[in-house]
Amino acid sequence: MTEKLLNHRAEGPASAPPLLLGPSLGTSGALWDKVAPELSIAHRVIRWDLPGHGGSDPGLIGPGATVGDLAGLVLDLADSLGVERFAYAGVSLGGAVGLHLALHHPERVSSLAVICSSAHFDGAGPWQERAALVRREGLAGLAESANARWFTPGFTVPELVADHRDADPEAYAACCDALAAFDLRERLAEISVPTLLVAGREDPATPPAHLREIADAVPGAALVEVPGASHLAPAERPEAVLTALRAHFAGGAKRGMEVRRQVLGDAHVDRAQARQTPFTARFQDFISRYAWGEIWTDPTLSRRERSMITLTALVAHGHYDELAMHVRAARRNGLTPEEIGAVLLQTAVYCGVPAANSAFATAQRVLAEEDEAGRG
Repeated sequence: MTEKLLNHRAEGPASAPPLLLGPSLGTSGALWDKVAPELSIAHRVIRWDLPGHGGSDPGLIGPGATVGDLAGLVLDLADSLGVERFAYAGVSLGGAVGLHLALHHPERVSSLAVICSSAHFDGAGPWQERAALVRREGLAGLAESANARWFTPGFTVPELVADHRDADPEAYAACCDALAAFDLRERLAEISVPTLLVAGREDPATPPAHLREIADAVPGAALVEVPGASHLAPAERPEAVLTALRAHFAGGAKRGMEVRRQVLGDAHVDRAQARQTPFTARFQDFISRYAWGEIWTDPTLSRRERSMITLTALVAHGHYDELAMHVRAARRNGLTPEEIGAVLLQTAVYCGVPAANSAFATAQRVLAEEDEAGRG
């Protein structure tokens, strides 16, 4: 018999770093509709649904469930997809699942973002009462107050309210049981994965103070407060949440800038950054994250080999200004003038003699400048 798994949706390249996105109580993966497509450009994004929510089987949990039980279901899903280590972001109950994973399974979590959530949810009593209410009366009445609990006045996402109304009452109540029993305050200092906290400044369910409490306790954690956001910040303020998550999860940008400086030199990168304008800022970020943070950091090829390939490509397309920059980079990556000449001679055969002629002229000028600078 096949083991039942949480319903999920995967987006983005299968080879990209995996990022799991967890929902809040009463919502489905649709909570991430305005954020996940953008995150999937650089990640293999996997959204999952709570039991009895969206497309997940309600029988996956029962009365007395814990956040640890939900975290176990997430790990089962990751295992089924061949995902050993992943970044994770979750909202409210989904954020609590992330905290549990980071504390109890740090070997599986590369980076964590906890959004509009808490290390505790104000005691067991209110959640036990809500669980009893839902088991007795269903979810229709509770869904009527969803907008007030989730969004700032005047804002709504009808699809998410419908998710709330359509959730399975028993599974919803079991999730309430999990929230009632959850309290990690005494163990937050043990969390070692890079952690970002995102608070909705107008969130009545998990106010910024709850996120600040986590940020103060988790070593090295960062906190971002989103103005104009209530409890479901990814739905209400997706641009702000996306910016925070990109900055947190895009370790490639930081690493990419390091590699860019190593290959091209501080002087060149400093000039490029000095010329940066709001119009070119996204392009510069693109270069750092993708060209330098993902391609040049891939250990499959050495930097020497990457320099040779880059020289050839630049000659083929006649990008001689870029070629001059990468001749200098090739020297920095360990190529000798003779090896650079051999690469350019190879381009004469496959890119054409006129292209190679211009390339030799550019390279000769750069090498002469370097030689003169070395003597000086």
